[in-house]
Amino acid sequence: MNVAYRKMLGTGNRILVVDQRAGTAAPPSPERLRELGRDATGPGFDQLMWVTTADDPAFAASYRVFNADGSEVEQCGNGVRCVASLLAREAGHVRTLLLLSPTGPVEARIDDALVAVSMGRPEFDPGRIPFLADRRQDRYALDVDGVEYDVCAVSMGNPHCVLQVDDVETAPVARLGPKIERHERFPQGANVGFARITGRDSIDLRVFERGVGETAACGTGACAATVAYQQLGLLDTDVDVRLPGGQVVVSWRGGSEPVWLTGNAEWVSEGFIDL
Repeated sequence: MNVAYRKMLGTGNRILVVDQRAGTAAPPSPERLRELGRDATGPGFDQLMWVTTADDPAFAASYRVFNADGSEVEQCGNGVRCVASLLAREAGHVRTLLLLSPTGPVEARIDDALVAVSMGRPEFDPGRIPFLADRRQDRYALDVDGVEYDVCAVSMGNPHCVLQVDDVETAPVARLGPKIERHERFPQGANVGFARITGRDSIDLRVFERGVGETAACGTGACAATVAYQQLGLLDTDVDVRLPGGQVVVSWRGGSEPVWLTGNAEWVSEGFIDL
């Protein structure tokens, strides 16, 4: 079965959007997802957003998220911005809409090239991340090959580990990223952020994504790094996050307020994939 896709960029993240609101196809198998995710055997993507009709008419659509390694994950901040941008354009350039994600409702606000999405409330309780720890702490000592690293653990609907570094350019992303991604204290794996705080309102960030590897950007990773250091009193409410693929803005008022992620969503190409 051939189904249409649209390939987009969300702050450099390669997003494949498959709209099945009027279709009957099932998501690709993990093996087929891996083929489609590679540039040599498919259109190539970091995440595939599988869009379907929501049971509740209050939502413009619902979506599922698949990584290039074939795994299904809970959330993708850059991907949902791309979905919201497409649906808003099709609906006559509406400015707001609701989407239903695997982790709950997502509100989107669309302003031409920029899209802001509510990513929900961050979760710091270890059992809900999940992260193996006796009690909640703002920082944890994480042993990797006999070396202890000072890290923060947080969930943005998916698990994140954040390390503060002196320079993101020389950060050991390729060496430490896969080790922490699969660390035994993260039972469901982790996205690993390497962050440098450059001011009260700005950080530099590289992210080794669970099931993908290092990507040009990670929306939930930007949110996780920001809220982790806001909790420590190191960042203000609104923070510019500079990633290899571009810049996003993360805003959080604290407490039970949702985290807002603002960034671009750019159309790249369209075509068909064979399922």
